[in-house]
Amino acid sequence: MKTNAEKLPSPWVSAIPLAVLTGLLYVVIRAFGGEAINGGSQIALLSATSVCVMLSIGIYRCRWAVLEEAIIDNIRASASAIVILLLIGAIAGTWMISGVVPTMIYYGLQILHPSFFLVASCVICAVVSLMTGSSWTTIATIGVALMGIGQAMGFSEGWVAGAIISGAYFGDKLSLLSDTTVLASSTAGVEVFTHIRYMLYTTVPSMLIALGVFTVAGLALDHGVSTHAEMYAATLAATFRITPWLLAVPLATGMLIARKLPAIVTLFSSVVFACAAMLLAQPELVARVVGVGELDFMSGFKGVLMTCFGPTAIPTGAPQLDELVATRGMAGMLNTVWLIICAMCFGGVMTGSGMLRSLTSIFLRWVRRAFSAVASTVGAGLFFNLCTADQYISIILSGRLFRDLYADRGLEPRLLSRSVEDSATVCSVLIPWNSCGMTQATVLGVSTFVYAPYCIFNIVSPLMSLLVAAVGWDIKRKKRKLRSSSSTSTARCSTRSAIWPWRATPCWVCGDCRNTPMRNTVISSATASCGSWNAPCPSRCARPKPSPRCAPTS
Repeated sequence: MKTNAEKLPSPWVSAIPLAVLTGLLYVVIRAFGGEAINGGSQIALLSATSVCVMLSIGIYRCRWAVLEEAIIDNIRASASAIVILLLIGAIAGTWMISGVVPTMIYYGLQILHPSFFLVASCVICAVVSLMTGSSWTTIATIGVALMGIGQAMGFSEGWVAGAIISGAYFGDKLSLLSDTTVLASSTAGVEVFTHIRYMLYTTVPSMLIALGVFTVAGLALDHGVSTHAEMYAATLAATFRITPWLLAVPLATGMLIARKLPAIVTLFSSVVFACAAMLLAQPELVARVVGVGELDFMSGFKGVLMTCFGPTAIPTGAPQLDELVATRGMAGMLNTVWLIICAMCFGGVMTGSGMLRSLTSIFLRWVRRAFSAVASTVGAGLFFNLCTADQYISIILSGRLFRDLYADRGLEPRLLSRSVEDSATVCSVLIPWNSCGMTQATVLGVSTFVYAPYCIFNIVSPLMSLLVAAVGWDIKRKKRKLRSSSSTSTARCSTRSAIWPWRATPCWVCGDCRNTPMRNTVISSATASCGSWNAPCPSRCARPKPSPRCAPTS
């Protein structure tokens, strides 16, 4: 007998919270515009969460304890991302006041030609992200500097942000150090080197298209003349102490990343390096932040902390540069952190109530061939990004949902891992309420709706995945192993006899059927009772195996 927790809600009922969320976000964005992140979007997410809770408890008798646990698990999974986001805010402040970012902008204005700035920015971010394995770190460091250079040259902020994000996510996808790359390959059961090599079939063509678009855009768009950039460079040199020694801070940060230290440790160390450089190279600016004439120990300590956690503004005499060098510190990330927590609440109740699983079951009906399998995977990745607002959850759910289906259809698991990366990973930054979209919009200071049309690589990647699947390029089918009904075992119940035709069906969540109890063995009355025995998943994913079917024997 099934419990209420095992009963899946109707897909029509499950779509109601999504419809409420979509409608509320539309109204909020129309009313507040770019200020929606300051509270309107959070209320929309919590309102949709409450609707999901009422439907789950009122109609399907779902226990609140189950929903609460799902919310806690979601927030716990995003805890590291929240800490990283706060550290990125501290990096933005310390790297600016220490002169690291102004130094990079200064030399960039002298080296980069305006006509090829967009394509050069994309390539630079791709190389840095490939070496570091982190698109977030790349965008928060070199991306911020390139953003300043592009604005100084007169480029639209959407084009510059699109080139930066395209390059950063390309390198992130193909990096051995990337957590999303390792997660996608491990979820699908593919060796990481095999996963990366197979992604080249879709990733490289997508990147070539993006580079072509950025090259043409750089040659065709109007941008500032060289004298305009030289004026900004001179203003930066007059405000900050520009020296190549300040580049040691990003160099040391890159070395820590190369040693594969945790992201939180690396970012915190980078903040410490920048604070030391700030006191050594820019003591006058630190004194200006505190509001004192001469810097001493207490005022220096106060200035360092204020730069890390609070907003800072250094007047340069040029309004555009004043806006560029102004930072918000860790406090500027609080609205984003609030939004992430609210999004995790919504994703938690959707998962805990079973509504998310009910909606995803729609994708499974269309899977017949390789193209339909890839299309369903890409659609599921986009769908999970919209619903859960987190790329990590999207990767895990997409991989686990389609893992067994790909095996049943004779499709290679590397096709699954590639399809997951082409959708769940790269498209997360295009969704305003997703953690990636919120983070990059906050770090770069550009709204998601502004930069999304210019993220050529991120837009082309899922389309390229569908095109390669339709053509059938290097898509091989494995011979399907027919499951024989002859492999059965006889279960002896305490009250009556039963026959249990065993099928080695893995868990629908994790696909693990190893060490499953009672496989091809006789179940004694001491270990099982008729119709009530549930074999738990060996991976402890909280999804029990189906109960044995009891039938009288002759």
